[in-house]
Order: sequence, then C-alpha cells, then structure tokens
Amino acid sequence: MSKNLNTFIVLLTVSIFITACHSLKPQPVKPPKTETPKVETPKPKPSPTASFHEKYADILQKYVDDQGMVDYKNLKRKRFEMMKLLFEFDNLNPNEYNTWPQEEKIAFWINLYNVQMLNIIVNNYPIESSRIHRLFWPPDSIRHIKGIWTKYKFIIMDEEFTLGEIEKRFLRKQFDEPRIFIALSQASLSSPPLRNEPYYGQNLDQQLNEQMKKFLANPLAFQINREEKTVHLSVIFQPTWFGNEFVGKFGTDKKFKDHPPAVRAVLNFITNYVTEQDVHFLEVENYSVKFLKYDWTLNDSS
Repeated sequence: MSKNLNTFIVLLTVSIFITACHSLKPQPVKPPKTETPKVETPKPKPSPTASFHEKYADILQKYVDDQGMVDYKNLKRKRFEMMKLLFEFDNLNPNEYNTWPQEEKIAFWINLYNVQMLNIIVNNYPIESSRIHRLFWPPDSIRHIKGIWTKYKFIIMDEEFTLGEIEKRFLRKQFDEPRIFIALSQASLSSPPLRNEPYYGQNLDQQLNEQMKKFLANPLAFQINREEKTVHLSVIFQPTWFGNEFVGKFGTDKKFKDHPPAVRAVLNFITNYVTEQDVHFLEVENYSVKFLKYDWTLNDSS
C-alpha cells in the first residue's frame, strides 16, 4: 500500500513538473495593432488668377456669343461689376506676378486687355459720332471713341497703364508669342473674335490655336483668289500693324521668296492653320498679297 502511494506521488510530481515546463515555453508575441496613418493628397494649388478668371468667365458667357459678338446694351448694366473686376488686381504684388509661369502671364494680360476694351465700350455706349467722322467710319465705329488706346487708364500692380502701353511694354517686348495679337479684341467686325471664355495659362496653347483657325476662317481675315492669283490678308498682318511680330519665330528665307520678310513670316505662320489645298497654293504658286480694308463697325449684337 505504501509502495503504491509512493508511486502515485512520484507520477504526480513528474506530471506537475512537465506541466510547469510547458508553461515556461515562450509564447509567440503578436505585434500590436497599429493604424496605418492616413496620407492626405495635397489639393492642387489654384491658378494665381483663378478668381479673376471666374468673374470674367461669367461676363463672357452671358454677353458674348460664339462669333465674338457682344450684347453691349445689357452688358452696360453690369459696368459697375466690370469696374470691380478691374479693381481686383490694383494691388497685385509684382513679386507674386513674377513667380507665375509665362503662359499664365500671357493669359493674364490678354484677359485684362479684353476686359478693359469691353469696359471702355460700355462706358461709351451707344457710340456717338460726328458728321465729319462718319465720312471715314461707320456711325457705330469704335474710332469715334477718342483715345481708346492712349487716354483710358487703369491701375495694375499699383501702376498706371493704357491699352497701348500693355501692348507695347508686355505683349510686344516680353513675350515672343505672335499669336497673342490674334487674341486681342478690337471690338470691331474685322477684329479677331472675342472668345466667350477667358484665356487660361494651362490651356493657352490650345486656345490660341483655336483662335487662329477661327480668325482665318473669316473672309475679313483671309482669302485666296485663285483666278486673280491674289492672297488677301487682314491688315492686322501688315508690317505696320503686327506683321513684324511674326518674324522672330516664323521668319524664313526658304519659301515665299517673292515677298518681304514680314510677309514671308506671316505666310509661313498661316500655313499651320489653313487647309492643305491653301497651303499648296501659298507655297508654290505665284501671287500678290493684298491687305483687306478694316471694318471698324462695332461687334454689337444688341
């Protein structure tokens, strides 16, 4: 009996020892639960002239049609809103402006030029003309408004400008981009059409190309008379207007050799935007170039 008891005690002791050894084995350690940090995608930085574009876009969409004709009668009722739009950039910091990419700067000046032209027209609408001036221009011509390009002033970056100064100081001298001059509205039938949307830096190349095609589709800008061997161009392309601005990028001595340098540059430029048939005529035929009479009639759809 005592022998059996001793055996039982030994077996119990061994069992307890084995159980204790198992409990001492290292248990696998589960890594603590951690939440993956949320990475916020940075929001795209708005265009530096976004607010200007938005307000200008509203005016263009409401009062300018697809052909560039303007409802000046109703737009005149918004002239105070237009003034506020122009005042918005009175105090624009030049240091901020200098950080913008070139395309944004070009779009900025084109938009300012065009909205200031609209502002001048609505503040003189309906246009009054004298009998003497009607001998030279239509009764509703913008030429009856004195000093459009030289006397009407506005402030940008705390500096005084006129339309003529913007054209000379910025658009001619700072940017080697002759398509600019087909984007400027002269508020007349022979003018490049006013787009019913603003120009945007990120879309500028596409918008300017569309503008060129639309302008050259107008017989007041471009015609070919194959029977008379004559090419008719808008006076805008004349060297005394903007023709010389095309020489830097499009000047050539290889084609159009019968024409002066500025005309060669313009013809070379135009071949990028007309039909293959017209390109063939311009490049290989013998013809004279004539500049069309400019129609200063107001682009009024009222």
